[in-house]
Amino acid sequence: MRNGRELKIFAGSANLSLAKEVTGYLDVPLGLSEVKQFSDGEFSVYIGESVRGSDVFIVQPLCHPVNDHLMELLIYIDALKRASAGRINAVIPYYGYARQDRKMRARDPITAKLVADLLTTAGADRIIVMDLHAGQIQGFFNIPMDHLLGIPILAKYYLEKKISNGVVVSPDLGGVTRARELGDRLQMPLAIIDKRRPEPNVAEIMNVIGDVRGKEAILVDDLIDTAGTITLGAVELLARGAKAVYACCTHAVLSGPAKQRILDSPLKEVVVTNTIPLNGDLKLDKITVLSVADLLGEAIKSIHEELSVSKLFN
Repeated sequence: MRNGRELKIFAGSANLSLAKEVTGYLDVPLGLSEVKQFSDGEFSVYIGESVRGSDVFIVQPLCHPVNDHLMELLIYIDALKRASAGRINAVIPYYGYARQDRKMRARDPITAKLVADLLTTAGADRIIVMDLHAGQIQGFFNIPMDHLLGIPILAKYYLEKKISNGVVVSPDLGGVTRARELGDRLQMPLAIIDKRRPEPNVAEIMNVIGDVRGKEAILVDDLIDTAGTITLGAVELLARGAKAVYACCTHAVLSGPAKQRILDSPLKEVVVTNTIPLNGDLKLDKITVLSVADLLGEAIKSIHEELSVSKLFN
């Protein structure tokens, strides 16, 4: 208990295993709650213990099925608010609907802003997320937001692999900052794939900027959805003389044909984190999963104790 508020952590149904890891790291019990669904699909949330005046954290990534998990989170927040929780902190390891963060054409929606408004209106007092698809989404919130980064976790893994002649590759121009940060941590040069998207989930590679010949290439992105970009990128990098190709990301969305594409691809390894639970049928030998539980646990501890979270950004 800090500043008179008791720490309580609850978990939605999206990633219960991660929530249990976080509570294990903090040595606090997981809050009692229950989610039920009516026959027509409506959700009902029951909070099984008092939260009056407590500092409450609800862990719920907005992963598949994203609409169900978003609605469940909103109902959780509403239930906690009506139960007089002192402060409601939504821990959203994967922020869904983030890919529509600006208008690309006339009459496009900006769903990243819409979700931010929904969370705020429901009653969230603070948001904790990891690796947003675009940094400007932080500005969509009028409440405090902590944006944690997965790059340090990925960098530590590759440093332990001791790749001697490597190059970090951004799969598109928008991911250059992320790739440069990983490259700086690994002390590797940077290359960029110039691609275009004629339609959602479809990628066409136009060019590769940078020297990859004879090097072990590490493709890095914030998420892997259908795996089209990374598998096409791997083929192109090998065609341009790369010795081997790895891929990594924070969010393993892995939808549709992703599993088969990764199996059929020349990628040596795909490294992801557990912000999204990896379904049993997607656990492949090529995929390595790193845990973000310690990072989230430290963030929750710092926020609860009114300490700076900035040290976790590094």
